[in-house]
Amino acid sequence: MNEIRDLIVGIDFGRENTQICYYDRKAEEPRSISMKAGGSQYEAPSCICRRIEQNDYCVGLEAEYFAREKGAVMIKNLYDICQKTDPVPINNDQIMPWELLSHFLKGILKFLGIKELVKNIKCVVVTLPGLNEIQVENFRKAFEILGFPDEKYMLLDYGESFYYYVFSQKRETWNRSVGWYAFTPEGVTFRKMTMNSSVKPVFVKLEEPVETTLPKQPEDRDVEFYKFVEKTLEKELFSSIQITGEGFSQDWAKQSVKLLCFQRRRVFYGNNLFAKGACAAGKEKLEDRLLKGYCYVSDSLVMTDVGMEMRVMGSPTYYPLIEAGNNWYDCRAYCEFILDHTEELVFIISSFDKPQKRKVGMMLTGLPERPDKTTRIGLELKYVSPKECRVTAKDLGFGEMFPSSGKEWTETVEW
Repeated sequence: MNEIRDLIVGIDFGRENTQICYYDRKAEEPRSISMKAGGSQYEAPSCICRRIEQNDYCVGLEAEYFAREKGAVMIKNLYDICQKTDPVPINNDQIMPWELLSHFLKGILKFLGIKELVKNIKCVVVTLPGLNEIQVENFRKAFEILGFPDEKYMLLDYGESFYYYVFSQKRETWNRSVGWYAFTPEGVTFRKMTMNSSVKPVFVKLEEPVETTLPKQPEDRDVEFYKFVEKTLEKELFSSIQITGEGFSQDWAKQSVKLLCFQRRRVFYGNNLFAKGACAAGKEKLEDRLLKGYCYVSDSLVMTDVGMEMRVMGSPTYYPLIEAGNNWYDCRAYCEFILDHTEELVFIISSFDKPQKRKVGMMLTGLPERPDKTTRIGLELKYVSPKECRVTAKDLGFGEMFPSSGKEWTETVEW
């Protein structure tokens, strides 16, 4: 690895396997890192084991070895564990999911071969098949344990990672629709990425998935996949076709590959797309910003701007809190302000499809009676799902003169 500072790192944390890569600035592309010294094995199982005598943890291939040969305690289903809040019993201890996740992330990041991870890493971008509130919270706590501040890590689902990977390639591979076949040993799912150039920014989205099961026998598998390709691609022009996942092989896909390549369609197959897409996302968001004219639209995206009208340095102004176009798990805001002649918080709302601003109020019922401008409020906005935002206001009082009452108001709203 020829990078040692300001590293942009991509991690694909899959249900079965995990991969890691970094952005190589000399080659101007993400580079996968082997999980085996001197080898070309870029996947490691998404597992962790605890060595009881040493009281430490191992990950991936090393975890499998110590569990198999040295009697270490193996925790296999780490991906599922990270979707829960329940502690995991290990010997006589109860270990929380985010603790296990922090040990796992630390172990995976060690493959970079650098000291002082937080100091030398600019950003870690983790991509997963999907993200819910519990997973997001477990990752936040895990990165906090490792010492990473919020601005030094990002989370993406596979759909968004796919978008950044595709758009980091040459333009001729995505200037029209892009097809995506995601294989499993049992079947295949197809999604089409399309662009709506009639709006600015250009909206890019993945259409709803279409799936089918496939036979195990090679010849039958080729026949059924051929039919599925006919059904999903039809006569439409595609810039490229991306194939991911286990279950695909050119050994059996003889006729279907010919159909995929029809009309000079470019067809790509690989198992490192998501890790590289995560890495490309970090490079784009933190440094390049070449995709300002495009907006990836997904179910994870918050489409609403949220702000308030305030006086800042004595002048009335609009104060932005949440900006549209970001993933719900990245949408958080906190501010403090002093109330003046009101017991109501008023939020200014607008969205891509409804740009006209509207007002939404939140009453602070039971607010202690104090003279004007002697009540300080701490306000936190936090999205807990793509549509729901949890708003929490706290009475912070006003110094020793008017101590805090401890009152707190919380509402979960859909703007």
